[in-house]
Amino acid sequence: MQTRKKYIFLTFLASWLLLFFFGGDQLRRFAFFSGRKAEARRNWPRWTDRTLLKSFADPQELQRDGDPSLLSPRERRAAWLSVYRSSRCRMETCFDFSRCERHGFKVFTYPQERGQPVSETYGKILSSIERSRYHTLNPEEACLFILSIDTLDRDHLSGQYVRNVDEKIRGFPLWNGGRNHLIFNLYSGTWPSYTGELGFDIGHAILAKASFDTESFRPGFDISIPLFSKDHPQRGGDRGWLYQDSVPPKKKYLLVFKGKRYLTGIGSGTRNALHHIHNGKDIISLTTCKHGKDWEKHKDTRCDKDNVDYERFDYQELLHNSTFCIVPRGRRLGSFRFLEALQAACIPVLLSDGWELPFAEAIDWGKAAVVGSERLLLQIPSAVRCIHPERVLAFQQQTQFLWDSYFSSVDKIVHTTLEIIKDRLSPHRSRSRFLWNTLPGGLLVLPDFSTHLGDFPFYYLQHGYSPSKKFTAFIRVVSQAGSLSQPILRLIQAVSGSQYCAQIVILWSCEKPPPPSGKWPQSAVPLTIIQGRRKLSDRFFPFEAIQTDAVLSLDEDTSLSTSEVDFAFLVWRSFPERIVGFPTQSHFWDPEQRRWGYTSKWTNELSIVLTAAAFYHRYYHSLFSEYLPAGLRELVDGLAACEDILMNVLVAAVTKLPPIKVTQRKQHKEAMAQQAECRDGAAGTPPPGQRSPPAPRSAPAKLKGTAGSRRFSQRQDCLNQLADWFGYMPLVSSQLRLDPVLFKDQVSVLRKKYPSLEK
Repeated sequence: MQTRKKYIFLTFLASWLLLFFFGGDQLRRFAFFSGRKAEARRNWPRWTDRTLLKSFADPQELQRDGDPSLLSPRERRAAWLSVYRSSRCRMETCFDFSRCERHGFKVFTYPQERGQPVSETYGKILSSIERSRYHTLNPEEACLFILSIDTLDRDHLSGQYVRNVDEKIRGFPLWNGGRNHLIFNLYSGTWPSYTGELGFDIGHAILAKASFDTESFRPGFDISIPLFSKDHPQRGGDRGWLYQDSVPPKKKYLLVFKGKRYLTGIGSGTRNALHHIHNGKDIISLTTCKHGKDWEKHKDTRCDKDNVDYERFDYQELLHNSTFCIVPRGRRLGSFRFLEALQAACIPVLLSDGWELPFAEAIDWGKAAVVGSERLLLQIPSAVRCIHPERVLAFQQQTQFLWDSYFSSVDKIVHTTLEIIKDRLSPHRSRSRFLWNTLPGGLLVLPDFSTHLGDFPFYYLQHGYSPSKKFTAFIRVVSQAGSLSQPILRLIQAVSGSQYCAQIVILWSCEKPPPPSGKWPQSAVPLTIIQGRRKLSDRFFPFEAIQTDAVLSLDEDTSLSTSEVDFAFLVWRSFPERIVGFPTQSHFWDPEQRRWGYTSKWTNELSIVLTAAAFYHRYYHSLFSEYLPAGLRELVDGLAACEDILMNVLVAAVTKLPPIKVTQRKQHKEAMAQQAECRDGAAGTPPPGQRSPPAPRSAPAKLKGTAGSRRFSQRQDCLNQLADWFGYMPLVSSQLRLDPVLFKDQVSVLRKKYPSLEK
């Protein structure tokens, strides 16, 4: 019996061994592929696996594996492309990229037809496009086309409704079914449904529309813009209400609303329910029925009391003194209240289900607004009370940044629309959402310059980058170099002696050829000569020869020592986004003349550092030459001594900060912009065909005074023209001057790092 059991056990063991050796490989493969399929079904990586992302996501944000409610990117894109009348328009199918390849991104506005008036608001939009750097008068160069027909108000009950738009646009030879066209619209639909109908077929045109609903919006193709009034400023615009160091720890009101209450029709549901959250203390919700012609016919039992309470509070006072502002939908999804709340630093609480928020393709509204649901109105008070005070302040700061960067003027709204379209043409060189949502904003960051944050002067502190440790000396020359005793040769020797100088670039802006290489002094750094076009704006052209982040801009007659250059460069490395230099001027408002004044007198205030001796980041060359429209550069070329004012205005508009003055051993004296050796077509002279008399080598004192007075007058005219173009005065005044430690202290000279500055 035991022998039989022994044989049975041996037979069973032998069978398992045979199965393992001859069939085990297939079993292992089966298990392996089954595991791979199971892993694929789990949508690797598993976001709930703490070993993968334990420090990158909050537990509340982790998703369950295999959640059927979560669509894949391909499924989401397919859903997006099925909307808007089953149109599958996207940039790849409804936009002709070939029109943009030869001449770049150029925008053509159709000429205004006789007898076809446009509204004041649409006139501002057309003016903004014509003032932009992308505008062209040649339709053959255009990448994008703008209709001259006013399409802003498509409510057929409005007096500004334009009829027969379909017939008119089909007659345009460039229409091409709407391809490469951009159409602006603020009001669509009419009573009682207020649908998104425009009354004409837009075809393949891009629609920039206010009150855009998510169902008809074509993602990646259309653009949602804010609703703004006809009084919205063309350019500049009022600044936000939140000033530095002026935020109280707690405002009087937590949540406010004051506006119309619709008794019937679309939009009435939400506004009729707003009275439920009013407590008369820190939550103020006021509505009035008193609007429209026949409001008394439809008024309910609450109307009389609501109208009395409505008059007890001032709307502007509520905006100033509230932390959150309710922004419910009106008859349409958008409202003027949205921009009013942004400007007032009153965090918008949006109650407009289905609204595609303005510029949501670029702007992260989760950092500046609270998006609520119309169905959950009663939960809004408790929701905003739970927001931490530090988070509230971050929201308020972001409202001010977004208002100032993209919404404070018609110019900014239109230019933001154009820049978003331009980014779509070259996705590999487009702005990231970080750039759109961080100072100084997407409009002032040129992706053609770079896509790396470390190449811009604004992000060093945030990301731990630092500017290059060398600088390029950029010397503009308008006179022929002669003997070694001339100031330019001494300047080259002083600058090349700096331990931080990487190279010297000479911009030769004279009609005569530069001296041969043997006439230039020997230096320890490379010296490059560039032939300029004899225009003042040339000194801020982004020449490829400039390879360092820092540029030391110099005039040929500037007198500096090596110690001054070294100290100024070290100061600039601490403030790479600003202009740091030696000679300064200031501006002031003249109430009698009602214009801006310019002074070179030594005062405690400064707002301009002359680029005759100044450090700045090379990125400002690209901004000057590519961001500013051609009209401003032509202004600079037509007025002597205007280019450095424009550069200061540009940098101040970008940074909202003043320049920095550093110690200078000798007082700077402005030289005449026009030299005797550079007569015809020299820098600072009028354009060809408008010649002015040449300045003599040695003029009498009276003549010199006349020339100096004319130069001063031109600077003042330049300042006022720039303020008019920007819509405000960007320059910021300061009383700061930086000196070396122990400067002019009664200590041993051996203890001072820059002793030559006191000689």
